[in-house]
Amino acid sequence: MIQVFDDNYFMKQAIAEAEIAMEKDEVPVGAVIVSQQRIIARSHNQTEILKDVTAHAEMIGITSASSYLGAKYLQDCTIYITLEPCVMCAGALRWAQIGKIVYGATDDKAGFTRIGRELLHPKTKLAFGIKHEECSAMMSDFFKKKR
Repeated sequence: MIQVFDDNYFMKQAIAEAEIAMEKDEVPVGAVIVSQQRIIARSHNQTEILKDVTAHAEMIGITSASSYLGAKYLQDCTIYITLEPCVMCAGALRWAQIGKIVYGATDDKAGFTRIGRELLHPKTKLAFGIKHEECSAMMSDFFKKKR
C-alpha cells in the first residue's frame, strides 16, 4: 500500500525543523522540500551558527535539494516553510523554479508578499495558512523570550 502524505504532514516536518532551530537559539524557521511525495531536503535557519545572513532555511534547502537531484531547477518540487519567505528567499525560489510554495505563518514585516507575487516564477503555485496558528505561535514565543 502506498501512503500519500498531505500538506499537514509535510508542514509538521517543517515545524520539527523549526524546533531544531529554536533549540539552537536561531529564529525558528524550518523547511522541507518534497519531490514525488518524498522529502528530499530538510533545513532550518542557521544564520547565527554559520554567521551568514543568507543561511535561511529556504536557501539551505534549495542547495540540498538541488544537490540531491543533481539539477538546479526544482520545478517538480514543493517547499513547505513555517514562515513566509523573505524577498531574498523568494528570489532564490524563483531562480530555482520551485513548483510550489506552501507556508504557515505570514511575515508582515519582511515577507515577500509585501512586494508582490511577481518575485516568484510565473508557474510557481502558492499556498499558505497550513498550520498557521502553530507556526505563528512559535515565532511569537521565540521573540517574546528575546525581549
